[in-house]
Amino acid sequence: MIRIRFHGRGGHGVKTASRIVGTAGFLAGYQCQDSPVYGAERRGAAVTAFTRIDNEPILERGVIAHPDLIVLADETLLNDPTAGVLAGQDSASAIFINSQSTEPLIAEHGISARVVSHDVTRRTMDVLGSAVALSAGLGAAAARATGLIDKHTLVEALHEEFGHLRLADDTIAKNVQIAVAVFDAVPVLEFDRQTIRDPEAAATRGEVPVLESVGAIADVKYDGPISGAPSVFNAGNAELRQTGAWRVERPEIDLDACTRCSLCYVMCPDAAMVLTPEGFPIVDLDHCKGCMLCRELCPVDAISTVKETQAW
Repeated sequence: MIRIRFHGRGGHGVKTASRIVGTAGFLAGYQCQDSPVYGAERRGAAVTAFTRIDNEPILERGVIAHPDLIVLADETLLNDPTAGVLAGQDSASAIFINSQSTEPLIAEHGISARVVSHDVTRRTMDVLGSAVALSAGLGAAAARATGLIDKHTLVEALHEEFGHLRLADDTIAKNVQIAVAVFDAVPVLEFDRQTIRDPEAAATRGEVPVLESVGAIADVKYDGPISGAPSVFNAGNAELRQTGAWRVERPEIDLDACTRCSLCYVMCPDAAMVLTPEGFPIVDLDHCKGCMLCRELCPVDAISTVKETQAW
């Protein structure tokens, strides 16, 4: 998986840039995901967006704390401690900075990752007459850096995304011109897979991830369903009501296929799942009503349906 984190300000178009890369990756045949975090929704406020690209289904969600590529639209955000631009830079193979000169920035801010730069603002002003939005150039820089997206696919994604925004044809054409120029100017990057942290895989191996928090970007440790999710443990008189008698079908769990993700335990509306000391789910048949929500949620189809009546 390649994880890309975009940083900019309201009006720069970093959300659209992340969508351009996600759409281009999808059109190129990859699994893709993109999402923004707005914070204060006003022009000039810090905005962050995230794009993930992979050959396999993407099971991660939310903030990217350890990116492979950081894309920075405005170098002044390096001075904002709440923006978290450099959070997780130890895992990043590179940082793309929209700037004319990056050497002073590297020294001043202690940037350890490889820095790639291009003056997207100037190129945008030259073509559009203003730098109202930098989404085409930023998206093109990120797409090129991955090495997964060719120029034709990028242009197709630009037309699709800007078409959704109902931009005029001549404006779309100018944005394509910007994107193609940036695409040609930015190198394809070599991503160092050895430095990329995967907190989910680390948790599976029993490792405790290093918690890191810089501004709004934090790597949060998951404490499991009992501590990490709302739970009710005081049964009251519910334990006395044998609601399992309402069932016409029941779930049956294949423990050999179960990955112990605990989704069925967390989401059971009647708290009719219990966990063994090893973390495997067991159905409380005295209280299971047979809603089969657990079967619908199981990501590996380890839960099947068994009929308990022949009346239907």
